[in-house]
Amino acid sequence: MEPIAIIRLVAPEFAAVSDADLSQWISLCEPLVSKRKFGALYNQAVALLAAHRMKLSGKYEPEETSAISAIANAGRVASYTEGQVSISFNSAASAAGSEATYELTSYGQQFLSLRRSIVVPITLRGGGPYV
Repeated sequence: MEPIAIIRLVAPEFAAVSDADLSQWISLCEPLVSKRKFGALYNQAVALLAAHRMKLSGKYEPEETSAISAIANAGRVASYTEGQVSISFNSAASAAGSEATYELTSYGQQFLSLRRSIVVPITLRGGGPYV
């Protein structure tokens, strides 16, 4: 199954997103996912990573969603107070390059789970897989 079809299946919130937009997100994510490591699960990994990044972008939130709700839905807000306005940001979300950012969306969590399920055999020179 191709990444676009996978996104359409697992991320119905992006149903209104054009194939052209999905292709761009997929193109951004492809270099970040190892074909060698994921093998037959490569397209699924790319699709999950693309959906994760789309969700974090906030670009596809419904128009009636407030800015604060969009930020909170992306997991970047730890707490919010309305009277006398107070917003606390999730430090894990702001840590650059941190794997904790994958925990901010269900798609990122699924990506991590898929990545953990991959067993990479250890090979010795001149021999087969080390068991």
